[in-house]
Amino acid sequence: MLKRAEPPLHVWSRPVMTVLAAIGFGITSYLTVTHFGNEQVALCDAEGAGCDLVLSSEWAKIFGIPLTIFGALGYLVVAGLAIAPLLWKQESPKQQDRRKRQVAFLLFMVSTAMLVFSGYLIYLIAFVIRTAEGEATFCLYCLSSAVLVTGIWLLNLAGNDWDDVGQLFFVGTLIGVVVLTATVGVYAMQRQFLATNESFAGRLAQHLKVTESQMFGTFWCPHCRDQKQRFGGAAAQIPYVECDPRGENPQVQLCRSQGIEGYPTWKIKGNFYAGDRSLEELAQLSGYQGAR
Repeated sequence: MLKRAEPPLHVWSRPVMTVLAAIGFGITSYLTVTHFGNEQVALCDAEGAGCDLVLSSEWAKIFGIPLTIFGALGYLVVAGLAIAPLLWKQESPKQQDRRKRQVAFLLFMVSTAMLVFSGYLIYLIAFVIRTAEGEATFCLYCLSSAVLVTGIWLLNLAGNDWDDVGQLFFVGTLIGVVVLTATVGVYAMQRQFLATNESFAGRLAQHLKVTESQMFGTFWCPHCRDQKQRFGGAAAQIPYVECDPRGENPQVQLCRSQGIEGYPTWKIKGNFYAGDRSLEELAQLSGYQGAR
């Protein structure tokens, strides 16, 4: 049985997608290296009006992890899926065709997710991220990545025969909604987290932790709850020591060795201060000099 000849676009789409994914991997890897090496990115405006502003913004990271790492991983997956059919040597043309369709569908899902996320980033660059003068920013690397992802998505779509276009549209829409919802949700959580850390309470809690201060208390102590509430969303960052064995992560021996008798009791710079204290008092006692 003769194998049906593939259309030229179907033949060339996979190697071209592999090349595009390799270029995308190179770009994102370069940006990752420059980020951790604290180096100036080539072709970036050093005055804070171009991609340097975008790449250093809160939108360029997810809880401290650069987006370029996720981008590099995404491009690696795309390259692997695109090149896989080129490496198979199945004896049965029918089996080989089935495998190609399966890989094409996986590639469609991955590239759709990347396309939606990339589109959201372009939206942020165009309408959200602004310079100090309130002007729009421009990121050559971000735009290049968006073009690469779009090219990969279109090539995969046009370079394969799809049995059920309706199913493809449904899956693509579902992936788009999930990715967009998750992205907006994660960024909202991140902004709240950053706002908490950058508040007076957040900075003070970090300072108390760095200076090895400790708050001794118990889970049932009402004054301990009042003390934690003074820190608001930064309460989880307080260097807290649980003294009741029934509490979470208790350190009873430490409390006894420090001679703790009342709750809450603060240990700051080797001195002990009993009772609920205001943030200003704690800042003064610990020598906090940051913004309030």
